[in-house]
Amino acid sequence: MGIVLCLYSCCCLVGGPGSAPSYGLASYYGAEFHGKKTASGEIFNQWNYTCAHRDLPFGTRVKVTNTKNKKSVIVRVNDRGPWVRGRLIDLSYAAAKKIGMIADGVTKVKIEILK
Repeated sequence: MGIVLCLYSCCCLVGGPGSAPSYGLASYYGAEFHGKKTASGEIFNQWNYTCAHRDLPFGTRVKVTNTKNKKSVIVRVNDRGPWVRGRLIDLSYAAAKKIGMIADGVTKVKIEILK
């Protein structure tokens, strides 16, 4: 019974297309990781619209909206993280720039799974 509950809980945390949006803190990473291998095996390019998420499958497309200014970007999961407590997603530098969060460094976002 405990395993079934755990599987159900994990499934509900990840959600899927059309599931309720998630809200949390986003941060970004860029030059210090540019050219290095991501958890998916892909080479990180700070100029691509990609992100790191702890649970979503690699290749999942996610719409990320900055709740402060309502700017959005669609990113693809290609890495794991963030590994800082309280953060939900790490965006590439380009994605963070598009939603206007570079100056803040960390900002509250809405995350919607597209596919």
